[in-house]
This record gives sequence, structure tokens and C-alpha cells, in this order.
Amino acid sequence: MKNKEGYIPKADRKKILLLCDDIRMHSGVATMAREFVVGSAHHYNWFNLGAAVNHPEVGKVMDLSADVNKTAKLEDASVYVQPSNGYGDTSMIRHLIKTQKPDAIFIFTDPRYWIWLFEIEREIRSKIPIVWLNIWDEYPAPMYNKNYYDSVDGLLGISKQTCNINRLVLGDKIKSKVSKYVPHGIDEDTFFPIQEGHKDFEALQEFKSNLFKGKEIEYVVFFNSRNIQRKHPGDTILAFKQFCDIIGEEKAKKVALVMKTEVSSQHGTDLRAIKETFCPELNVMFATEKLSPAQMNLLYNISDLTVLLSSNEGWGLALTESMMAGTMISANVTGGMQDQMRFENEKGEWIDFDADFPSNHRGTYKKHGEWAIPIWPTNMAMMGSPLTPYIYDDRCMPEDAAKTMLQAYELGREERNKKGLKGREWARSKEAGFTGKMMSNNIIKGIDETIDNFEPRPLYEIKKIENYSQDRITHKLTGY
Repeated sequence: MKNKEGYIPKADRKKILLLCDDIRMHSGVATMAREFVVGSAHHYNWFNLGAAVNHPEVGKVMDLSADVNKTAKLEDASVYVQPSNGYGDTSMIRHLIKTQKPDAIFIFTDPRYWIWLFEIEREIRSKIPIVWLNIWDEYPAPMYNKNYYDSVDGLLGISKQTCNINRLVLGDKIKSKVSKYVPHGIDEDTFFPIQEGHKDFEALQEFKSNLFKGKEIEYVVFFNSRNIQRKHPGDTILAFKQFCDIIGEEKAKKVALVMKTEVSSQHGTDLRAIKETFCPELNVMFATEKLSPAQMNLLYNISDLTVLLSSNEGWGLALTESMMAGTMISANVTGGMQDQMRFENEKGEWIDFDADFPSNHRGTYKKHGEWAIPIWPTNMAMMGSPLTPYIYDDRCMPEDAAKTMLQAYELGREERNKKGLKGREWARSKEAGFTGKMMSNNIIKGIDETIDNFEPRPLYEIKKIENYSQDRITHKLTGY
């Protein structure tokens, strides 16, 4: 499609070396990377060093151009993936820079996976720029990551909170970087509402009947995320049980919790054990198989409320997918999930964050989008590890999550549908920018501007050694 806005002929395009999960995978990072690679294939040629644990295709280079052409309606896409067992090393990146001759490196994931990259950033940035889409989700501002932030030419942030953290870590140095807000975006034609009269409505009813084995289910709570500790899937089950206790045994027979996740995980818990111990009689169902995007859209459409209780969360992709499908959301007020609830100030403006107001977790601003029901965290813990010495863990109570399930339940289906559709409308708006097209355009702007402004760095720099700063307070954030 040569008349596509921003189209550049294949021979004239910049080539971008993408460092992230293999874009064919089903992780959140891979899903979003695939979205913006397809959405910008008319503007860039992409080469993905595709990371995975124990990747079965190491040593191969996969040409995805034909598939991208079909999806993006192009004739000359150039998209390749070189699978990597793990996250590569210095020799691999040097080889790719030499053979692929990229015009920029685009990194999209946790920087600790690519420590080796930042160790040779001067070598890389003497030739080409590095752009990083930062997904950091929580305070205190990670000053221990400052070297990573310093080592890139473009620093993008997936949430308003992340953008503020970028500013806090870099201080005045942020002015020397290309800095932009790039929220996650979803293909609005992949996730969409299926209501009565829609061509897929009968298929939706059949899907629901098969899922619940013919049971009459009138209200569905949906959890779609990994079974890891910070996602609190066990608390989701407990919240659902408490909700069922409130509505009573008879009504509880017609409600269900559907969990699209691993039933058991060494990084999380054994969800089946929780279900069988605390609520064996309730309709708690696990969807563990890989589902196509079309099937996932059916899951969102049979759901009345998507719930995410994460105590740290860069974005919360399931919430955006839910909004696009016209389904209401309920989430813990932390990280990028705040963006999707659209809290507004006294002037009706979508709130922003700065050093004096880093988060709305305390409920400073209560008004929010009709499609969302916030769950306010009740305590904050300091977590950490050797590589991540400190990060706040905003935790909410299962009892409070149960109340949000009840609130959505009592609205009734018609009102839930109205509110859910308003969520889709806002997600597609220019203000929100949560579509795949808008995300891709934002990334194009960020990369183009970084390349245009790039000045090669010297390989070496002589600096005076100064005392290590003891001032570690980078924001004002009160406790509970």
C-alpha cells in the first residue's frame, strides 16, 4: 500500500534492530512488539533478535515479511527474526551491527536482561543511536538504573508514571534525550464488541455454552495474566469467593470466574489448590491452552468485568484488550493501570504525574472513566532483590476487590455494556492513544527524531571522579 501515510520504499527505509522477546511469542512484550512492527513495516525494515528461554530455533533466521505483508496490506515489508536462546551477548550484537548495518537499536524490555548491551553502549553509540521503550512501573525512582537511562539516546515511557520516573532518574539530563509518552496500543479490529445482531453473536453464544458446559451463567469475572506473585491470582480467587458470599448461594450458582493463566507456577502459586480448598463449589474455571486473538476476543466478550490486582504493573495489557472489546475493567490503582482508568483533576483534565504528585494511589483524585472501577491499595511494602534493590509494592485487599465485583454485578448487563462501550470509545480517542496505529505512529516519531538528532559519541571520555551522591530522595510519596 504505497499510499499509506508515512510510506517509504523498502530500499530507502531505515533498518531497526529490535531487541526483545521473539515477536512470534505470546508474552505481553512480544505481543506489543509484533503490533508496532506490523504497524510500522511501511516505514522501517525490522530485524528482531528474538529472545526466549531454551529457544527451539536457535541458529536460524526467519523471514516474516510475507506474513507481515498480509497483515499490514503491504507488498514490500522486510521483517526478520533471529531466535536467541536467552538474551544474546556482545559478540552477537557486534556481528549483527556489522552484517545487518542497522540505523538504530530499539530495546523493549527490562534492561537487566541486556546488561551486556549497556556495557558496550559507547562502542554502539559511536555509530548508531539506542532507543529504549521503558516499562518501569513503580517508585521509588530506580536510581540504580541510572546508567541504563544515561546510555540511550531516546527514552520512551509506556505510562505517565514511567515518563515521570524517567525524568526523576535523569534530572536535567532528560533534556538531552528524545523523551515521549508511548502507551500500549491494541488493534481495534482484533478486539471489538460482539453484541446482539453482530455476525459473530451466535458463535459467541456457542462459545459461552461450551465453556460453561451448558450452565446458565449470568455474570463473568475475567482474569487474564501470568500466574506470578505480583499479579496476585490467588487473591483474585479469594475476592471472587467473598463476592459470592455476599450475593448468596443461589445467585452464586449463576456467576463465574474465568482465569486465563497457568494453573500452577513456580513463580506464583497452585491456583487449583486454592480453589479446591476455599471454594470448591464455585464456578472457578481455568483456561490454560493457547488461544487465537479471535478466541481471546470471545473470552472478553462473554465477560462482564476484567479484574487485575497487580501490586506492580507497567501497563496491564488485559485491561486495554478488555476496553477494546467493550468490557468494563477493575484494577489496583498502581503503575500504568492508572492511565487506563483515566483519573481526572478538578478541571476535568486527565491527570499527569510529577515529582510532587507521583501517583494517585492514595486517591487524591477520585473521578475516573465510567468503564473502570478502581481498587485502592491499602498498604505499601518495600520489595527488592540484588539487581532491583528497592521497589514499592502497592497491595490491595481481596475484600475491596470483592466490592468492585459486586458493584459491577449490581449495575446490570445493560448498564455494564453502556459503560464498557464508553471505555472502547475513549481507548480509540486521540487523547488516550491506545490503538495499535497510534502506538506505532508514536514509536515512529520517537525513533525518527532520535535518528535525526543523533550525534555520535566519542569512544572515551575523561571525567573527574567526584563523591557519590547521598541524596537518594527523588520524589515525594507519603505512606499509608
